Amino acid sequence: MAIIKQKDKRSGLTYVYDSFSWFDKEKKMSRSKRRLIGRWDEKTETVIPTDGRRRKDRPPKAPAVPKEKKVCPITEDEYELLYKQAVKENLRLKELLAQAQKKVAELEAAVKSL
Repeated sequence: MAIIKQKDKRSGLTYVYDSFSWFDKEKKMSRSKRRLIGRWDEKTETVIPTDGRRRKDRPPKAPAVPKEKKVCPITEDEYELLYKQAVKENLRLKELLAQAQKKVAELEAAVKSL
């Protein structure tokens, strides 16, 4: 195990890593892995521990509160009226569709007769 200092060119900060080295017999070569210890402070020449993700301590999230069910202000009579209106509109649209299909059939017959 070795302690390594590495300077980040973008931010100019120096980070301190703990390096582990071992020999991999399968690949027949040495391997190493680094673990971040913290940031190096030039003024005090000490290591400031960090996890490397720049996270701040956050308070724990509050538990989710179940939403209340909304009561619909429409009465049964209003529902019945809306239902009847929807049925009438549906019938009207079906009649329009039948007329349109009849017109299409007439036009197709006219085209075939040409």
